[in-house]
Amino acid sequence: MLIANPIYDVVFKRLMENDKVAKFFIGTLLDEVIENVEVKPQEFTYVNDLVGVAVFRLDFIATIKTQTGEFKKVLIEVQKARNFIDLMRFRNYLAEQYKKEDLIDNKATILPITTIYILGFNLPEIETPCLKIERNYKDLVNQQIILERSDFAEKLTHDSFIVQVKRITNRYQTKLDKLLSLFEQKYFLDDKKITKNFQHDLESDEDIKSTTTILHYVGTNPAERKLLEDEQEAWRSIDVMMGDLRSKMIESEKILKEKDKTINENKKVINEKDKALGEKDKALNENKKVINEKDKLIEELMRKLNEKK
Repeated sequence: MLIANPIYDVVFKRLMENDKVAKFFIGTLLDEVIENVEVKPQEFTYVNDLVGVAVFRLDFIATIKTQTGEFKKVLIEVQKARNFIDLMRFRNYLAEQYKKEDLIDNKATILPITTIYILGFNLPEIETPCLKIERNYKDLVNQQIILERSDFAEKLTHDSFIVQVKRITNRYQTKLDKLLSLFEQKYFLDDKKITKNFQHDLESDEDIKSTTTILHYVGTNPAERKLLEDEQEAWRSIDVMMGDLRSKMIESEKILKEKDKTINENKKVINEKDKALGEKDKALNENKKVINEKDKLIEELMRKLNEKK
């Protein structure tokens, strides 16, 4: 089945607009039953004057209610390439969300936050395609894990989930496997990598069937596909620009390292000279000390001679 690559913002937005699919996506990652979900895309445009490109970006905020009646705020970020600018944007965006109050039943409240990052690049230290970074409460006095949870602590700290789409394999067994298979970066139908062939069974899982129906529509509808191609072309231009900047930065770092090496070598020479001068000064001081002692002896002898006269 032909489906659109969901790592693109315009495609992922279509998924999150569907209540059933949004529950499937968030609930599967968090391993919780989602009773209610409200997803609000946060739209902004990144403009780069150097290359004359405006990139439309989306972040997603989901307010969820779990089966236990707990409300949470879930921040979802889709990031195709790795660069310092977006890392700082993530941090700033997270800080902004911590400062905001939320409305539940028209009442202002503070919700716990969970973050989900879907990455189009690999974290070299982490090999798993899906990672959960979670917190433990630890009693440091008795060195024991505390199972109870504090509302105060929950609203000041958060769990985080990271999906590395390039590390997703062909596994199709668990519910998580099936969700991840949608993001697998293989079996593309063109060089642009915006559509691919979904090779797994659709009939055995209603959530997968609903999700792939949306992805198929986005991948085949001319208007939707045009939006997807526009986003891909914009990011291709940005990637080229960032690649040039990265090359320049690497070259600059190389030059700086060479300069640092030269400076360190000069410092070593200077230190050796300082050490040699120090040894000379020490020898001179010793000589001065010997001369002073001799002068004292001569003075003493002269004094005694004078006394005999």
